[in-house]
Amino acid sequence: MIQGNRIHIFSVFMMLAGALVLLFVIAPLAGMFLHTSGSSIAEALQDTEVTHSILLTLGSAMAATLIFSLGIIPLAWLMARHTFRGKRIIQGIIDLPVVIPHSAAGIALLSVVSENAIFGKAAAGLGLSFIGTIGGVIIAMAFVSLPFLFNAARDSFESIDRRLEYAAMNLGASPAKTFFTISLPLAKNGIISGMIMMFARGMSEFGAIVIIAYYPMVTPVMIYDRFASFGLEASRPIALLFICIALIVFIIIRLFTRRRYATR
Repeated sequence: MIQGNRIHIFSVFMMLAGALVLLFVIAPLAGMFLHTSGSSIAEALQDTEVTHSILLTLGSAMAATLIFSLGIIPLAWLMARHTFRGKRIIQGIIDLPVVIPHSAAGIALLSVVSENAIFGKAAAGLGLSFIGTIGGVIIAMAFVSLPFLFNAARDSFESIDRRLEYAAMNLGASPAKTFFTISLPLAKNGIISGMIMMFARGMSEFGAIVIIAYYPMVTPVMIYDRFASFGLEASRPIALLFICIALIVFIIIRLFTRRRYATR
């Protein structure tokens, strides 16, 4: 009975601790809903600058995810399947954008893509520019968010039973065919989850983007700009609207992926 009471007390303590964390997350969001009128949200929806900014944010985050996944997924497979000197260093380099201040990430990118940098000059020769352009927004989003997709994809490839890959190659399948017919399909759940996380992280980025491309103005930058220029009342409806749209997008993505898994 005493042991049962101890377990009960411990469970209550854990529930209270968890409830405090949930309250910490829910309270600011609830405060936004309570202090934002429906008319102000309607005005934000009718503001073409706001709607254009939201579409730009969603589109840029999706572009960053899809474009850079073409390199991240193969790298994740290499890291999962091969052991080589310097592997841990590469892993640390990939994880670096998660731990450095994102304003510093923007400065680092600026030193590479500016018109005075080698890469920036080469891009300019091809008619490309990353300063104050959508291209700059995309690379800033990708830089800070790629570790999420990489780590998810690597873990998924590592979880695959390698005997399945060996069996396919013993039956005559090439490494490429084995990757596309065995490895990639078996790792798809983790890869899709990683892509969703990369998309989410890119969509919410502010620090790196504001250094490279204040304009065109993505929604996180617009929220800051409206707050700095006009105060809380002007920025809060946009923030709430963006949160709601982001939530709807994620629900749609989750439902879509679940239906795909259910039909297979």
